[in-house]
Amino acid sequence: MKEKSIKNKLYHIIFEAETQSGKLFDILLLIIISSSVLCIILESVQIIKLEYLFLLQTLEWIFTIIFTIEYLIRIWIVRKPIKYIFSFMGLIDLLAIIPTYLMFIADLHHLTVIRSIRLIRLFRVFHLSPYVRGGQTMLIALRKSLPKIVVFLMSVVLLVIVLGTVMYIIEGPSGANTNGFDDIPNSMYWAIITLTTVGYGGVVPFTVLGKILASIIMILGYGIIAVPTGIVSVSMVKNNDNITTITCSNCLHEGHRIDSDFCNKCGKDLNS
Repeated sequence: MKEKSIKNKLYHIIFEAETQSGKLFDILLLIIISSSVLCIILESVQIIKLEYLFLLQTLEWIFTIIFTIEYLIRIWIVRKPIKYIFSFMGLIDLLAIIPTYLMFIADLHHLTVIRSIRLIRLFRVFHLSPYVRGGQTMLIALRKSLPKIVVFLMSVVLLVIVLGTVMYIIEGPSGANTNGFDDIPNSMYWAIITLTTVGYGGVVPFTVLGKILASIIMILGYGIIAVPTGIVSVSMVKNNDNITTITCSNCLHEGHRIDSDFCNKCGKDLNS
């Protein structure tokens, strides 16, 4: 009974940020992860590495031990450890600690850069009350907007193919023979960098018709940039609900409404 009480208390601290202790844990985790990644960045600088190699390696082991303890505690307190281990965040936690231990087998020190993916954990810090509602609203809006965005991107791809082909006809070998429009793939690449307003400038049309078409593509690019923003914005307005940081202990699902008593995915009582 005592063990269950300890697990329950640790669960609310580690997986949620509704309590003061949960917020402090997330802030502490943010500091440790940031410090760990900073060490990786500094170690890549040869002068710093040669001068402070021992210190950096010591800190690396300290961070690895801390992350290992945190990972094992997470496995211990969740009701379905296997589900957590193979979850996205569980795999991120595992990949963050494996490279250091692999150095016992072989010289794989360069793999420690994999620890930088631990930065993904920083998204958990957005569970702090000032960010949770905005973050969850954004995720929900992106999920609901995905079909529309996919259709939009497919339309853009189709447009790029058509525009690239037209430019190949105008500026290619059968037209003005402009350098850079030697084939349709290269012409499509030019259409992409022009449509997205990147404009590297390495390839430019020389014919009047080509310049007119290029101008139309540039103007069209501004409209294309605005479309996804509008789609997501509409979804965000429609789904501007109050979201809590409570994580379901059964399925580890997040993003419940603040007035929810049961998980909206598996139906588990969120208060148990």
